[in-house]
Amino acid sequence: MTTATKTKTDLDQLCINTIRTLSLDAVQKANSGHPGLPLGMAPTAYVLWTRFLRHNPKNPKWFNRDRFLLSAGHGSMLIYSLLHLTGYDLPLDELKRFRQLHSKTPGHPENILTSGVEITTGPLGQGFANGVGMGIAQKHLAAQFNQKGFPVIDHFIYCICSDGDLMEGVSYESASLAGHLKLDNLIYLYDDNRITIDGSTDLAFTEDVTKRFESSGWHVSEVADGNDLKAIEKAIKDAQKIKDKPKLIRVKTIIGFGMPKQGTSKAHSDAPGEEAVKETKRNLDWDENKQFFIPKEALAVFREAVKSGARLEKDWEALVKKYEKEFPELGATLKDTRRGELPDGWEKSLPKFDDVEAKATRAYSGDVINAIAAAVPQLIGGSADLTPSNNTFIKASQDFQPGRYEARNIHFGIREHAMGSTMNGMALYGSVIPYGGTFQTFSDYMRPAIRLAALSHIQTIFVFTHDSIGLGEDGPTHQSVEHLCALRAIPNLALIRPCDAHEVREAWRAALLRNNAPTAFALSRQKVALIDRKKYSDAKGLHKGAYVLAEAEDKKGKKAAPKLILIATGSEVGLAMEAREKLNAAGTPTRVVSMPCWEFFDEQTDKYKESVLPKKVPARLAIEAGVSLGWAKYVGLDGDTLSVDKFGASAPAEDVFRDYGFTVDNVIKKAKKLI
Repeated sequence: MTTATKTKTDLDQLCINTIRTLSLDAVQKANSGHPGLPLGMAPTAYVLWTRFLRHNPKNPKWFNRDRFLLSAGHGSMLIYSLLHLTGYDLPLDELKRFRQLHSKTPGHPENILTSGVEITTGPLGQGFANGVGMGIAQKHLAAQFNQKGFPVIDHFIYCICSDGDLMEGVSYESASLAGHLKLDNLIYLYDDNRITIDGSTDLAFTEDVTKRFESSGWHVSEVADGNDLKAIEKAIKDAQKIKDKPKLIRVKTIIGFGMPKQGTSKAHSDAPGEEAVKETKRNLDWDENKQFFIPKEALAVFREAVKSGARLEKDWEALVKKYEKEFPELGATLKDTRRGELPDGWEKSLPKFDDVEAKATRAYSGDVINAIAAAVPQLIGGSADLTPSNNTFIKASQDFQPGRYEARNIHFGIREHAMGSTMNGMALYGSVIPYGGTFQTFSDYMRPAIRLAALSHIQTIFVFTHDSIGLGEDGPTHQSVEHLCALRAIPNLALIRPCDAHEVREAWRAALLRNNAPTAFALSRQKVALIDRKKYSDAKGLHKGAYVLAEAEDKKGKKAAPKLILIATGSEVGLAMEAREKLNAAGTPTRVVSMPCWEFFDEQTDKYKESVLPKKVPARLAIEAGVSLGWAKYVGLDGDTLSVDKFGASAPAEDVFRDYGFTVDNVIKKAKKLI
């Protein structure tokens, strides 16, 4: 070994141990955390970040950057150490505040808090599936824009995943989809340390991971020693060259490398203790008395990313400038795409529904999608194998498949959880607006993904159809009852249950304008009433969450102060309107309030809320084919609900509705008790 080689090797080891000790000190100072992964995967991360990763620390949102995902989010100090060392806006003081209130270094990474963190992770398997979504988005945009000699979108998605990630069902679902779609832009580094919190993975995880992924269409390779830098580098280089397959590199590591209890479950999580920290540093040939120590030589190596990142972005911008001259139309579209803005005038494409026939709101939603598809090229999505039922197909486009990545109809397969997580990855990638459909009852299968979309403040659109007992013959297993309430319970998610074609149009308008949070639609299978918008209020009231659809009238049909307010959503608004006519005629002036979105209404001023639901009218009846939980907030102590507080039944929809009391006569009966 030459002196130069030895020096370089020593410097590599110094850099790796800098990552390890920073992570260790932060965990110990916080007195909680997960030191095992950062210590074991530090060599792999070092090789990736210093020899392969194309990124610009001074512009974390550079459009053509490689994406780095830490699916094993419990090992968050690994990414925090890397971000600080390579020059991102993450001061050392923030590492010292690991897991503390209002720090930029929370226990699990959050994309909205920390510069350079691409995705919010922690719930295992989510980051794995997010990466598949990013791979889809990148392939789609590359197919749209890349031209011969102009690879303006050309990069990889790297992901570090763990045993725990691979045990989660969502990784199975998304890996299968990625293999089918031949997403060769994915390079996943599997921390194969064979340890979980309970002990050895042999307790519950003994499958042949290599065969599993190969059978799903992945290329799998192995690094036998997670400290072998040359082997790690070769594995990544080889993976970059392989076409038509996503890649999984199994890196055999020792969890908590250097710790007294390395290689055991004791090294997985929790602070090791002061003495164990000192012993670990001695094992790593580190000064045990120094905390958060960063050698100048190591920092210089990491900070090379600042110069190289600026150069990479500058060269790319020069390529884009030439591209715009060579392909002016594509160049202009790429510029809009990079900004992430909706095209000017897109709202003109929204259908007016002047001469509309009575249909289910799911059908109107399909009409809107196809009306706006050309005007909103960012829109891309599909269904979890329920495309004809969800009405999510863009008729002017083909199916998104290998060789047709420019297409916009994605068949997610019967993989609801992966669909949600994949959509999140697409939204986090940027420049696309993903939507995905399934029956509303199956929102249970994808709830973790919906929750993370809300936590991540991303524009994901969930199209839930068959929204109630109106599903009919399929029965209670498929009939959504508690799901409206369950979805409304998720902070930052807007659930919209439109009542007619016009509200469906406005729901889509709201979802497309709401670019910092997810939106869910609750759409009917059954036909809904036709509401004359020339006679009654404009559906734009949807944007305020609730609005007076029809005012109270006296027996002569003249406007009157309401004695009763009927509040309804979705298909039940038509029922409320029918009951209103009879109540007005019988001398009970009745106002109908359409309340498609609780979340929007709650954001309004007290003055507006009072104008819709005045305190002087305590007689209020909420009508919705879901559980009553939550409605007390709007009907008050003196109000009531017509709801479904039990499971549904298998029968034609009209029979189920009638049996559950959703009739004009029952509405009037319950209303009269309130007067």
